[in-house]
Amino acid sequence: MWILPLVGYLGSIVGFCFLTLAIASGLYYLSEVVEEHTVVAKRFLTRLIYAIIVIQLLLCLVDRFPFFLTLLSVGSHVVYLGNMRRFPYVKLTDPLFLASCGLVLVNHYLWFKHFSSHQERAYQNMTSYYDMPSNVPTFTEIASYFGICVWLVPFALFVSLSASDNVLPTMGNEASPSGGVGSDGTRARRGRGLIGSVVDNILGAVGGVTSTVGWKKSDDRL
Repeated sequence: MWILPLVGYLGSIVGFCFLTLAIASGLYYLSEVVEEHTVVAKRFLTRLIYAIIVIQLLLCLVDRFPFFLTLLSVGSHVVYLGNMRRFPYVKLTDPLFLASCGLVLVNHYLWFKHFSSHQERAYQNMTSYYDMPSNVPTFTEIASYFGICVWLVPFALFVSLSASDNVLPTMGNEASPSGGVGSDGTRARRGRGLIGSVVDNILGAVGGVTSTVGWKKSDDRL
């Protein structure tokens, strides 16, 4: 068969594009909702961080998770909590924001290494091919742990935070959360979410390319 595999590859590419578009649309919608309800979003994210810290401590005490990795995860969420002091605005060059980005990658790598080595040791201790290793977390449990305890808060912060560079300066060079009136009597523009800014920049770039190649009609053309 020659044609059917090509159809399969084409279908996979189209499905991947639709999935990517659906995820991008969902993230864009969430960022718009957060921009309109910043107070509720800040309260929810703060309570979520505290809840995940409690879950981490319970996993360490009850399920005997490694102490130092748990301490790293709790410290990482404390750093994430520091980003809430000026929520939803953030400076991309802020050391606290850069540290949060680095801690996400470090946590993912160390916890992945922990679960991989734990499963490897469990299978090495098997005496028979038909034995089932005990106290080995399933794929669902590992994926749930990564989704809730490692990636949920950084992902929520990424969707919620707004780039402060997109906000007009007000009194004290601080962004006005409510988009109110600045000290000079001018109205401050509401901050744009990171997701919204990325999507808008991509759409602007695509529009510029299509205009250059002549796919987009000129506005002054009769």
